Amino acid sequence: MRTPTMEVRYRRPTPPRSLAGGPDASGLHRIVQRTIAPWLGLLLTLPIALLALMPATPALAAMDYAKQVLIGADFHGADLRGVTFNLTNLREASFAGADLRNASLFGAKLQDADFSGADLRDATLDSAVFEGTNLRNARLDDAFAFNTRFLNVRIDGADFTNVPLRGDALKRLCAVASGTNPSSGRATRDTLGCA
Repeated sequence: MRTPTMEVRYRRPTPPRSLAGGPDASGLHRIVQRTIAPWLGLLLTLPIALLALMPATPALAAMDYAKQVLIGADFHGADLRGVTFNLTNLREASFAGADLRNASLFGAKLQDADFSGADLRDATLDSAVFEGTNLRNARLDDAFAFNTRFLNVRIDGADFTNVPLRGDALKRLCAVASGTNPSSGRATRDTLGCA
């Protein structure tokens, strides 16, 4: 009598039909092509489109000119929003028509500098020295200038609305205040609160 033998045959595993290129693979490919691919393209281009729509920030806005000697520097008409000029020597520098909103000029030396028509709204001017400085038609609304020194400055047409000033500085400025700011339409004497 013969003993029955069991024959074991090894069968190589086959990948699922969808991955092996069978009929399911083309269906999956169509689904990806019709639904996922357009959304993926949109997701990849959206950040680029958003960057293009963002307003360009001024190149100088990130600049920090603190503790430098910039005697006679020419910044006229420049966009200097938020720029730092803390403790900087800016004697005889020109800022005529410049945009210095939110700039910091803490302790800056501004003797004989030209700020005519400049926009200094919300700027920090504390401890700065304005001596012989031209501030004609400048906007200084809401600037912080409590310990600022003003000596022999030209301020006709300047707007000092909501600028905190020491009593001695206010007295000196009221003595020479005249004119009306062409941008705000406010009289210089009124913005200083002169009697």
